[in-house]
Amino acid sequence: MIYSQGSGKQYHINVGEGEVGKYVILPGDPKRCEKIAAHFDNPKLIADSREYVTYTGYLDGVKVSVTSTGIGGPSAAIALEELVNCGADTFIRVGTCGGMDIDVKGGDVVVATGAIRMEGTSKEYAPIEFPAVANFDVVNSLVKASKDLNKSYHVGVVQCKDSFYGQHSPETKPVSYELMDKWNAWLRCGTLASEMESAALFVAGSYLKVRVGSVFLVVANQERERAGLENIQVHDTEAAIEVAIEGIRNLIKSDKEKIG
Repeated sequence: MIYSQGSGKQYHINVGEGEVGKYVILPGDPKRCEKIAAHFDNPKLIADSREYVTYTGYLDGVKVSVTSTGIGGPSAAIALEELVNCGADTFIRVGTCGGMDIDVKGGDVVVATGAIRMEGTSKEYAPIEFPAVANFDVVNSLVKASKDLNKSYHVGVVQCKDSFYGQHSPETKPVSYELMDKWNAWLRCGTLASEMESAALFVAGSYLKVRVGSVFLVVANQERERAGLENIQVHDTEAAIEVAIEGIRNLIKSDKEKIG
């Protein structure tokens, strides 16, 4: 069923083929798009539809874009599917997360290698046994960017959920027994942080055969608070944005080298 009624635009994001670059940054918040696009050369607003705001510009002479996805896996997967239909094939989610591992502090950067699929969207793409893993090239590009920019960073597994308040006040929920027991299991397994979109993006990206990775700013860490440790809050996402921009530049360079 096609809902675009012959417009040539994707139904939700209102973008057409050729209007985005192959490299796309995916923030959640539509208000972050203009901030991210300011790092591009000659950025132009392409579309503003629902939670999906898209700008396209250039980095190192190559067309790149930014599209917001809103909050959670369902809207993120829609954005990914429709951007792939428009010709994009490399994606970096940039957003915020809450620290889990005790060494992950507010203001740090987290690069995800994989995501715990404690959400619903990915289950409509692949059986739960299939892992949600980031693309190796994208992970390497983000790690290199974090090092080159001298950021305090961590690399590893993140947890994805559908309920923000299920994470922050699990004891108030009727299924508190499950939320709290699983949270403790994730902690014991060394999970770095919690967020909401990467599991859906990684699994959908695997199915669509495109490259997807994620980088986050740590806002704070409730486990440090619980342990009586310093727990600063940082809300400026510029550090994660800078890593994502540099990560795209690294990918552009390495992709050119592969071509020869």
